[in-house]
Amino acid sequence: MLRNRVRELRARHGYSQTALANRVDVTRQTIGFIEKGEFSPSITLSLKLAKELQISVDELFWLEEDLDE
Repeated sequence: MLRNRVRELRARHGYSQTALANRVDVTRQTIGFIEKGEFSPSITLSLKLAKELQISVDELFWLEEDLDE
């Protein structure tokens, strides 16, 4: 499962979901789905988010092993 720190870092930068979405050219709903782990962003979107949140992609997103496998 893909995990992320988008919500934490978005809040740290003082962005609403809408503001961050506008900065990376997606919808607010997309940011919400990413934050909840319901959507895995493309490489391009991952790079845009990392740049906007001033962090590396591998610090923003990581894989967590599924214990059921």
